[in-house]
Amino acid sequence: MRINREIRAPRVRVIDKEGGQLGILPLIEAMSRAEQEGLDLVEIAPSADPPVCKIVDYGKFRYQLTKKEKESKKSQHQVKVKEVKLKPNTDEHDIQTKLKHAREFIVKGNKVRITCVFRGREMLHPEFGMRIVNKMCEDLSDVATPEAYPKMLGKALSVVLAPGGKKKPEKIEKSIPIEKSAG
Repeated sequence: MRINREIRAPRVRVIDKEGGQLGILPLIEAMSRAEQEGLDLVEIAPSADPPVCKIVDYGKFRYQLTKKEKESKKSQHQVKVKEVKLKPNTDEHDIQTKLKHAREFIVKGNKVRITCVFRGREMLHPEFGMRIVNKMCEDLSDVATPEAYPKMLGKALSVVLAPGGKKKPEKIEKSIPIEKSAG
C-alpha cells in the first residue's frame, strides 16, 4: 500500500474522507487537496485504471484494517487433529467412552486420529487392533469419513477421520420372510 509521494501514477481517481468521489485528478492536485485537509493520500486500489486513492488519516486507516483482520480471524475455526489411543485388548466400555470423545471432537469440526498401539506379543495379532479400529470407524460413519485406509506405522495402527459422514440410508420396507415347505 503506497501513500503520498510513493504513488507513481500520473492521474488517480480520488475519494474524499466522507467517501464521495472527487473524480480523476492529476497526482499533484490530489496530493495538494490531501495536504489542505491535513490528511494523507492512500492508494487503496493500485491495479485499477486509473488507480483509486483515498484522502484519509493513514494511521487511523491502518488501525481499522488491522482491527478488521483480527475480527475475521476470530470467526475462523482452525481444524485440529485430535488423537484417540486404544490398545488391541481394550474393553468394550472403554471403547464406548473413547467413541463418545471422538464423536464430540468431530462434531466440533476437528479431525480425529484413531490409533491402536501394540506392545510386545500383541504384534503377533494385528487383526485384533484392526477389528477395534474398523468398529470405531463404522460407529462414527454417520458423522465422519476416513481419509485413508488404516495403516501400520511401526507398532501403531492408525486412521484419520474427517468431519462429514455418510447419512444412513433410510430403512426399506421390511422384507417378507420366505417360508420353507416341509416335504
